[in-house]
Parts: sequence; C-alpha cells; structure tokens
Amino acid sequence: MAQISSIVRLSFRDYSHEWRMSGCFILALASVLAPMMILFGLKFGIVSTMLDQLIENPTNREIKPVGSGRYNDDWIDRFRERADVEFIIPKTRALAATIQLKSNTANRILSTELLATAEGDPLLSRSSSFPKGYDQVILSQSAAKKLNVNLGDEIDGSLARQFQGKRERVHLPIKIIDIADVGVTSRNVAFVNLDLLIASELFKDGRAVKDLSWGGDTEAPTERIYPSFRLYARSIYDVEKLVNDLEADGAKIKANVAEIATVQSIDQNLTVIFWIIACVGAIGFSFSLGASLWANVDRKRKELSVLRLVGFKSGRIVMFPVLQSFYTAILGWLLAVLVYLGFEHLINYFLAPRLNLDRALCFLLAEHFLWALGLTVVVAITAAILGGARAAGIEPSEGLREI
Repeated sequence: MAQISSIVRLSFRDYSHEWRMSGCFILALASVLAPMMILFGLKFGIVSTMLDQLIENPTNREIKPVGSGRYNDDWIDRFRERADVEFIIPKTRALAATIQLKSNTANRILSTELLATAEGDPLLSRSSSFPKGYDQVILSQSAAKKLNVNLGDEIDGSLARQFQGKRERVHLPIKIIDIADVGVTSRNVAFVNLDLLIASELFKDGRAVKDLSWGGDTEAPTERIYPSFRLYARSIYDVEKLVNDLEADGAKIKANVAEIATVQSIDQNLTVIFWIIACVGAIGFSFSLGASLWANVDRKRKELSVLRLVGFKSGRIVMFPVLQSFYTAILGWLLAVLVYLGFEHLINYFLAPRLNLDRALCFLLAEHFLWALGLTVVVAITAAILGGARAAGIEPSEGLREI
C-alpha cells in the first residue's frame, strides 16, 4: 500500500513538473474530444428536436382507419389492453355524430361534430377533467369562439331526426367543463362522453334512449358495432407494428409511417457517421498517446530503474505511465467540456434563431458527459498499457550503471 501511494505521489509530481509536455498531451486530447462532443451535441439536438416534434404532436401517433369497418367492444378492449396503445375509443357514423349547439350569447345555431373522449386522451392532455354522463362537454376553440362561451357556461344541445313520418327534435342542456387548446383542432368539435355519442346514434336511428327519455323503437341491437375508432400509439416507434397488426386484422389504415421512418433513418445514419469519426479519432489519439508514453518511458529509464532498485515491483512501475495517462484523460476531458460548452452557447445563441428554431440546436445531457469521461479514461489507460509494458521491462541493473 505504501508503494502505491508513493507511485501516485511521484507520478503526479513528475506530471506537474513537466507541465509543458503534460499540457501538450492535454491539448492533444481536447482537440480530438471537443469536436466529437460538438458533433454529437448537434446530432443529438437536431434529432431530438425532430423526434420531440413528432412525439409531442399526438396526430403523428394517430392511426386512422380508412372507410367504414365493423369493430365491436371486444375488439376495442383487445387493443386497449396492448402496451403499445396509449388510447383508443370508438367512433359512430359521421352522419350521426353531429349536434346543434346554441348559446345565449350568440345569434346562431352551430352544427358541431361529436367526438367521444375519456381520461388519457392525447388530444386533451392539458385538460384537468373529462366529460361524465350526458350533460358535459369540452369544446374546441373554434366552436367556443363562434358560440361566444367560456368555461362553466351552459349551452343547449339539440338533435333532429325523421321518425315515423314526423320530424322530431330533442334538447339537452350541456355544461362546458373545459375548452381545448387552439392546436388540438381547427374544426367545430364537441368532445363528449361515449354514452352521449351512442345516444345520438340511437336517436337518429329511431331507437329509444331511456336514460334521456327519448322515445323510439325499444328493440335494442344485440351487439354494438362501431364503424370506426380513434387510436393513438404510445410512441412513434410503435406505430409501424400497430399498423401491420391492424392491417393483418383486416382494417384499412392511414398513419404517418413514412415521416416517422425518415426521422428514424436520419437518427441511425447520423449515429453511424458519428461513431465512425469517434472511432477514427479514438484510435488516432490512442496510438499518439501510446507512442508518446513509450518515448517518455525511454526518456526516464534511469529514474524508473532506480525505483526498481529501491524495491518497487514491476506492477507498481506499470502504474507510473498509467496514472499519468489518467491525469491527461481527466484534464483533457475537462478542457474539452469547457470548449464544448462555449461552442454550444454560440451555436444555440446565433445559429438556432437563424433557422427559426425555438429549441436548442446543440445540447448534451449530463449522462453524455459522463459517458465521454468514461470512454476517454478507458482509451487513455488502454494507450498507457504500451508505456506500462515498456516500463515493466526495465531492470534494476540499469539504475546501478547510472550511479
């Protein structure tokens, strides 16, 4: 243990004494590592921004059925239980999914599309509450503006049908529990509980809705069949598999598979390019540092042989160049981080605004810096093995000849 502490102390004192040469090693490492960190920061920043834009916009994770199909509750529940599905809810026929809304503050009756929603709906991720029962609604911004209503207001909803030769209309008081963000949709949409959507379809089909005292045929369908659905994948990486499974199940599907695949391809190609450059730089620096340490050991054969002469073992002598390489790795990494942070600020401050980006163009996470440190230490110590092997072969007799 005493020999180890002595070697640590002697290697550091020798390293700091020859500060000019040590500084050259540090600059050489930083000149290789800093550009790689800047390159990876740009790659990570650009691709992360593109992926975030895809992920944060739920429409990119939406899988839309084309045309009309036949989907029952068991089919909907089967997909709802899948880990790669974030949200799924049935849709009724488009002609049945409309309601006329009237407020006391607007001189118009607004024909509005009905969409079923529930807790976990990605389109309404910022909503704190969701419609329960028949008398609650979340309006889109467009519908709210045209009706001139705000959160908490009550409006009148009405449905019309032709039944047994007569035209009938029913009214339903509805409370606005939230107004969707402007980016959710530009259409006139009322997000409601699925029960209201089903009730609207039953009423327009001439069937009775007992819960709302709407008259009609009392014969109920034996099994509810939905012509469509709203489905959102949990991640953009799940979209392709879901599309394949849905198509294998007989559904005709439309999704942003091509756009997602393009971003993933950019990510993969940039990663390959980065690692090629990183490997070339790491190999070049390894050989350069290894050759320098080899030459440094040759230059200090007298001093190292004296250490052998006074009782230091070969394994302890090997630690001498390895420790000095470790110091170079730590200080070179620290200098490279400082250089990177300077360029990161310049790139994000001057270049990102010119590209009309509202996010950082270049950035790294804390774990990326730690990975860079770990790889740098491994490369530096691997290179130091050359010098260490040279140092281990020094005989004590070489020191005697110099005394």
